[in-house]
Amino acid sequence: MRWESWSAFWAMGGYGVYVWGSMGVTALLLVLEVWQARWAQRQTLAQLKAEQAVAQWLDQESPVEELM
Repeated sequence: MRWESWSAFWAMGGYGVYVWGSMGVTALLLVLEVWQARWAQRQTLAQLKAEQAVAQWLDQESPVEELM
């Protein structure tokens, strides 16, 4: 397509609100998806570190050799 001007391009033949609105919502959702994935990764790593610390603490408190 050939556009006569930038304003015609942005207007998209009267459908600019729908076109650019959907582009904006899509971009926003992609950004939110990346943010959520990074947040979930940080939460998972923090949980694993906490579980590992508890496991190490339990190993130090009651070694299996002493119990048997």
